[in-house]
Amino acid sequence: MGRRAVNPLRSINVDGAGAQGIADAAVAVWAAIDGALSPVIGTRGNAALYKRTLHLARAQFPWLAAAYEGAVQPGDYSALRAALAQQTATDASQAHDALLRIFNDLLADLIGRSLTKRLLQAAWSPNSYGNAVQDDSP
Repeated sequence: MGRRAVNPLRSINVDGAGAQGIADAAVAVWAAIDGALSPVIGTRGNAALYKRTLHLARAQFPWLAAAYEGAVQPGDYSALRAALAQQTATDASQAHDALLRIFNDLLADLIGRSLTKRLLQAAWSPNSYGNAVQDDSP
């Protein structure tokens, strides 16, 4: 079963944006995801998926432990912003790409790929979080 990479931060990757810029864009993406999913699965449901995503991503990016431990309030992504901003732009971008991929896969496993795509379409749209774009390459 092929899974598509979700990379809304591709256009701000290391093409001039520093880790702080990536961190700010990442928080905007997560806020957009929260806005898209909370009416359907609730704020706490979205927060639980986000926290599970952070837990799984720590295997590849141990420094995300701070974001995991700081994710105590639904909709608060300040710990993620701080964790990403402390990394290099490349590491921050790679970690955030992994977070989005894991989150997308977790949600798709729960509700199916088609519904996941429809629910997150607004969050992946460039207008939701600035100049970032989606990479739909297989």
